[in-house]
Amino acid sequence: MPDAENLPTTNLGLTLLAIVGAAVVAFVLGSVISAIVRRTGRGNHFIADLSRRIKRPLRAVLVVVAVWIALGVITDSELGWWGVAQHLLLIALIIVCAWFVGALAFVIEDSALKRFRTDIPDNRHARRIRTQITVIRRLTVAIIVMCAIAGVLLTFPSAQAAGTSIFASAGVISLVAGLAAQSSLGNVFAGLQIAFTDAIRVDDVVVLEGEWGRIEEITMTYVVVHLWDDRRLIIPCMYFTSTVFQNWTRRAADLLGTVEIDLDWEVPMRPMRAELQRLLEATTLWDKRVGILQVTDAVGGFVRVRALASAVDAGTLFDLRCYIREGLVDWLQAQAPQGLPRTRLAQSEEGAALVEAVLGAAAGNGTGASRSKGQGKATSAGKGGAKVTDEPHLPKRVPVRVARPGVRMHLSEPARGLYPSESPVVDEREAEETVVLPATEGGLFTGSRAAMERSKAFSGPGKDVIDERERTAVMQKVTDEDEESSPMRPAESSDEG
Repeated sequence: MPDAENLPTTNLGLTLLAIVGAAVVAFVLGSVISAIVRRTGRGNHFIADLSRRIKRPLRAVLVVVAVWIALGVITDSELGWWGVAQHLLLIALIIVCAWFVGALAFVIEDSALKRFRTDIPDNRHARRIRTQITVIRRLTVAIIVMCAIAGVLLTFPSAQAAGTSIFASAGVISLVAGLAAQSSLGNVFAGLQIAFTDAIRVDDVVVLEGEWGRIEEITMTYVVVHLWDDRRLIIPCMYFTSTVFQNWTRRAADLLGTVEIDLDWEVPMRPMRAELQRLLEATTLWDKRVGILQVTDAVGGFVRVRALASAVDAGTLFDLRCYIREGLVDWLQAQAPQGLPRTRLAQSEEGAALVEAVLGAAAGNGTGASRSKGQGKATSAGKGGAKVTDEPHLPKRVPVRVARPGVRMHLSEPARGLYPSESPVVDEREAEETVVLPATEGGLFTGSRAAMERSKAFSGPGKDVIDERERTAVMQKVTDEDEESSPMRPAESSDEG
């Protein structure tokens, strides 16, 4: 066995000098690399951010690698402390490499964030993208930290054995966890699918559960829908991946709306079609794309007339439909009352003969009936001291006039079958006066500041988002066509050969 003097030894001062020298050289090398990158990418924001972000982690990686190499060169591997030093250097290298990868990920994410500004008026789409990037950043940091911790633990032999047993039982653990949290995990995965696909976006106008509103917020587990009447509908993310729903702003915000009215067969269609055109040209709610009037049904004693019009968004379309409906109703009352819905009854000849026979018999017994009626009235008056009659009290014929913009009405017949307790009491002097009803303008989405704000909220995600979707759809179509045509090219070339 060799003596202690013959054992390989290393000068401690030389070792420390090598460590310090390697660290200094690595530090200087990292600074030089950062300066070169910064100078090369002058004027490029991505390169400038890259040099700033990776300067410190790059220096740390180079220092650890340089110290490891220096110790390996000047140190004898048979020394007892060399194994411990190697283990510590390996742990340090894992940590600084995780730091370096995280810095690179931050550079890429920051570059994506700068493309979407939030200091502009229409920034809903930008805020949604920034939210997605923030979620990705958090997931990236969590994954890097977990991988670094796992790498450090696996450098210990005891941890390797524990890791093997954990991986062996991972199947059973995942099965139990999946059964226990099936609903929650399903919502999480559905939220990820919604956030990173193009089925819905923030500010899309949708129809679901019989309600229409706009997508206000998308989270990992639920979606908030702002309904037209300012209610909020909270829906799990799995609903949007498993249920059919309508997206009114998927490719465009402009829409078509219908107004259906059941009318009589005598309604004049040509003048009504001209009135619809006049109404559309007199309003700014119409976008001048579509404006037609059609008879879509003519059964059951009525004619179903449908007016079809277009508007730039859902809110404007709602007010346009109300405007058309009110205008056509006013026109029918004033210009075409014969078109108002009526029910026709036809009487058979046998029924007419029976009615004439009954009326003739009643005329023959008229004298006796009058005498008995007079006796009955006298008896009643003698007993009670007051006049009592079974005839209903019929109010006088009272004209009612309402000036425009209301409707002019006239009671051509007295109300029959109303008893005194049910008869409306109308002062003749008041009835002769003209009552002017105040006209109100505006609608739910137009005509006032609050309505305009509501219309802006329900106008859709914006033209830039819709244009982006259109470009994406065109690119996807071109890609699909290329994939379909690519298998044919080798066959054609082989035939030519």
